[in-house]
Amino acid sequence: MSVLETCGLKKRFGKTWALSGVDLVVNEGEVYGFIGPNGAGKSTTIRVLLGIIRATEGGATVFGKDAWRDAVAIHKQLAFVPGDVNLWPNLSGGEVIDLFMRMRKGADKKRRDELIQKFDLNPSKKTGSYSKGNRQKVALVAALASEVDLYVLDEPTSGLDPLMEIVFRECVQELAQAGKTVFLSSHILSEVEQLCDKLSIIRQGVIVDTGTLDDMRHLTHNKVTVRTTQPLLDLTSQRGVHDVVVKAGSAGSAGATGATDSLGSVEFSMDNRFTSSIMSYLAQHEVQQIVSAPPTLEELFISHYGIEA
Repeated sequence: MSVLETCGLKKRFGKTWALSGVDLVVNEGEVYGFIGPNGAGKSTTIRVLLGIIRATEGGATVFGKDAWRDAVAIHKQLAFVPGDVNLWPNLSGGEVIDLFMRMRKGADKKRRDELIQKFDLNPSKKTGSYSKGNRQKVALVAALASEVDLYVLDEPTSGLDPLMEIVFRECVQELAQAGKTVFLSSHILSEVEQLCDKLSIIRQGVIVDTGTLDDMRHLTHNKVTVRTTQPLLDLTSQRGVHDVVVKAGSAGSAGATGATDSLGSVEFSMDNRFTSSIMSYLAQHEVQQIVSAPPTLEELFISHYGIEA
């Protein structure tokens, strides 16, 4: 069952198209990653979904309701954390959290106190004295203490230190275990890689790829490091082998024909479609050690954006 859906979503500001046809389907219980560089359209998409701005063309629904017409009803079932939190400077962090919680019936005060402790937040200080990271903690505590069905998080760890990022990830994992739906917009690729079941990559207002992380890894090459007792004389002539490099410390190097005249370690990229034939070739050269690693999400991201990443 879909919780959040867009179809042909477009948004224009003046003569500039911020979104040029965004199609998304986020199902119940998914932790869904939404990644792209600054200006790609992530926040604009979220603002449309939250009913903050109206789409120029196309449609957006949340819980089956129209994101623009039914925004008030939708907000009763979701919690939102923006990437740049502005708070009332004369209120303390605890007062702001309590204000947000009073606006929502399902807020859990015990959970609030646990989260304040987890995020190492001093709730008695005025928010005007808070750093960006502490302002972010206020929004996270208020959202994560809410008993809702959907959590929309737009760059939620902006300003947090690495220890607090770990706490955030643990909280999202708890939500996932409870069957909640999380829509996470981020440019921190390791964050998305660790948390998300599925993800979409947006570029210049268009979704360029959608799928599970494993689905997207099939689009690229595995990195292989191999050590053999016999030289790999024609490694680069094998189908699916790319970017052959003899690693530092090996006696020889890959020549113009791709031959490796050393018995050292060789690194290359392997097209997954040719795994069987490449493994058969390597087996003929008495493999001593082989390590194959799938690409990271960062490598997938760069493969889509190149130098624009």
